Amino acid sequence: MADLFDRDGAAPPDDGPRPLADRLRPAHLSEVIGQDHLLGPDGPLGAMLANRALSSVIFWGPPGVGKTTIARLLAAETDLAFVQISAIFTGVPDLRKVFEAARLRRQGGQGTLLFVDEIHRFNKAQQDGFLPHMEDGTIVLVGATTENPSFELNAAVLSRAQVLVLHRLDAVALEALLARAEALLGVSLPLEPGARAALIEMADGDGRALLNLIEQVASWTPEAPLDAKALGQRLSQRAAQYDKSGDGHYNLISALHKSVRGSDPDAALYWLARMLTAGEDPRYLMRRITRMSVEDIGLADPQAQRLCLDAWQTYERLGSPEGELAIAQAVVYLALAPKSNAAYVAYKAAMKQAKSSGSAPPPKHILNAPTALMKDQGYGADYAYDHDAEDGFSGQNYFPDDMARPRYYAPVERGFERDLAKRLAYFAKLRAKRQS
Repeated sequence: MADLFDRDGAAPPDDGPRPLADRLRPAHLSEVIGQDHLLGPDGPLGAMLANRALSSVIFWGPPGVGKTTIARLLAAETDLAFVQISAIFTGVPDLRKVFEAARLRRQGGQGTLLFVDEIHRFNKAQQDGFLPHMEDGTIVLVGATTENPSFELNAAVLSRAQVLVLHRLDAVALEALLARAEALLGVSLPLEPGARAALIEMADGDGRALLNLIEQVASWTPEAPLDAKALGQRLSQRAAQYDKSGDGHYNLISALHKSVRGSDPDAALYWLARMLTAGEDPRYLMRRITRMSVEDIGLADPQAQRLCLDAWQTYERLGSPEGELAIAQAVVYLALAPKSNAAYVAYKAAMKQAKSSGSAPPPKHILNAPTALMKDQGYGADYAYDHDAEDGFSGQNYFPDDMARPRYYAPVERGFERDLAKRLAYFAKLRAKRQS
């Protein structure tokens, strides 16, 4: 498994071609860029190394940030044998061989750091197979995953390993990597400052991708340094890291939802654009946006739900990309609409009490009595027809007889719900008057 910072035991032949990423691999942990929060003196790995006590860990982070490199260098720092496998290519028989070799190695006085790339691709039974070997010290497990460990890894594995988050490389880290590459190559890239920034942006936080781009640019011999436009014509933008069924998908829809809830139309448009650019299904977005209208705007602006449904229908008729403008307009409208989750909270409260109140029947006076037997049982007796009452309101009780009257719906003083609050107070006053 090739990696940005991977260094195997044997150096490649000096006369053979070596990619830039291979030549620039760190030989010491101090050379790793962008993960100081883990490797610094106050970081979890820094503390482990200071105490010479390395425990099992799970590295969670995007591609190209040095997960494999750090694992290999940790093994070197702690005198552990480094063994690397990939969950994609390794089956149960292979795992048995790895564990047996680690056991024999331990009997000889050396521990084993087992690095498992894409560990989330192992099924539950395979993950459980690591547990006894982690517990008896046969292996120190270092797993790497780009997916959320909370969802992809067994609880038993997580309880025996510390999850460490590796950050995508920011512009400062990528610039440092670029400068290190130029020093190794002995040349400055033929780029204007704007193009240099654009090159870093193209890498999208991935150090391996940046080194691949640098290697391409370093081979060019333009007559003058290239600007950002010329660079864009020669290099294509990397596709954004986005998995429609993975963590990135849920992170972005969460960002969109909370931006709408926070009444920030600019942020909401940005996250919408991020998802559309990454290839998200606009129908999924409209379903979630419509949900926002009933959950976060609610009756503060009843028109919001209708506008979302109209935008949905507009998209269905126009398709992409024209119909996506209707989606954007709906997002802006929701972000700027008055907010209320009063109906949402009321609904959840009613559902909770409905589940806990068993089979309490409605009061008999609001039940129909289509048969004589039901009339004899008191069904419909003393029912007051509201349209015959003063103000069209009888004020009768509609909850089960033994149930104290609850209060679920509490409208806010925003938007249309201000009017609903006045109506609620009006009927409460009349109810108290009728019942007294």
